[in-house]
Amino acid sequence: LSPRTSTPFTRPSFAGPQIVVSVYGPDFFGNDVVRGYGAVHVPFTPGRHTRTIAMFVPESTSRLQKFTSWFTGRRPEFTDPKVVAQGEGREVTRVRSQGFVTISFNIM
Repeated sequence: LSPRTSTPFTRPSFAGPQIVVSVYGPDFFGNDVVRGYGAVHVPFTPGRHTRTIAMFVPESTSRLQKFTSWFTGRRPEFTDPKVVAQGEGREVTRVRSQGFVTISFNIM
């Protein structure tokens, strides 16, 4: 048997359960807009685990889209949480880092 080699583009067949976090908050005009997305794998080992999730938000690609989304209060957001969890196809999506969220797990 030869060792299995992987490339940066192959994904494991089972990565385990994940928690997807979507954070919303009011903008300048009082509209609820997305403040960040993030995902983290749930640990399997018993005990207390703390994970820090790097949050990100999708960003408009042109200045006209940025102005239009600011003016109308409709910013870009993902409609399917699988986009955040899988990451597949996200390499072509423009995103901006938007802080961190810390989660604690108590696994039995």
